[in-house]
Amino acid sequence: MSSGHDVDIQSHIKVYMIVFASLAVLTIVTVAASYLELSSGEAMFLALVIASVKGSLVACFFMHLISEKAFITWVLMLTAGFFFVLMFLPLATYIDQAQIG
Repeated sequence: MSSGHDVDIQSHIKVYMIVFASLAVLTIVTVAASYLELSSGEAMFLALVIASVKGSLVACFFMHLISEKAFITWVLMLTAGFFFVLMFLPLATYIDQAQIG
């Protein structure tokens, strides 16, 4: 193997290790957040934010979307946007019902 190829592999391994460490830290943050005294809405929002960051790290680095063309990334963000809209619609309905009742 050429040394240029070895350096390229080492840089990828370094990035993967940093992403792995970030995911491990975010998992600890998730567990720590579960012990906070938050309302249901706040807890759900915090959990979704942490999960979104973790999912973005996985999608960007392990699925190699960070090096893909802008169109693929745009489609992914559009899908994530629709996902959040669909996740928060029931929450909005729940909040409306709580205010009425």
